[in-house]
Amino acid sequence: MNKQEGTADNIDEPDLVERLKKGQQWAFNLLVRQYQDRLLKIAYGITLDREDSLEVVQDVFISVFKNIQTFRQDSSLATWLRKITINQCLNWKRKWKRRFKWSHDSIESENDQDLFCENIKNHDPEMLFCEKQFERNLMEAIKVLPEKIRLVFVLNAFEGLSYKEIAKILNIKKGTVSSRLYFARKNLIDLLEIRD
Repeated sequence: MNKQEGTADNIDEPDLVERLKKGQQWAFNLLVRQYQDRLLKIAYGITLDREDSLEVVQDVFISVFKNIQTFRQDSSLATWLRKITINQCLNWKRKWKRRFKWSHDSIESENDQDLFCENIKNHDPEMLFCEKQFERNLMEAIKVLPEKIRLVFVLNAFEGLSYKEIAKILNIKKGTVSSRLYFARKNLIDLLEIRD
């Protein structure tokens, strides 16, 4: 990347969008670097399958590349990307609805970093084991949640979105977000207590 192309630290969103619309490859690469992990978390929260999540997110970026000219900046780029990701995931669910494809891969693999855990290399082995076990239990419990409930929980817990932001993205009322989150948390607590 040369100096005139900008960097991740100094390019603002309108400039990035303008460069994406001009078809500048480095801008698209920057977009992928900035949003890939976040979108992967959302996709996994819906598909519950790592490979399918990677495929969904790849499709999201292909869709963005093809449709960036239609982005009017009425909302933030992050909001637009989340909506596309959710729609791609729901399309994926419809595609596989007639097939029994719910034997999900583990979120962990030897070559990949965890999607939902921060880097915990400095923790002692016992702490590391406990955190890994909690993560596995949490992901198993999340799988049990109904899809609409799970989606709201993922957007709040993993993406850190407010009730208002979630309501806007999913086109539901703020009170509905609140009740779904309450249901998700209550059920997750119950499920995690059973596993202990």
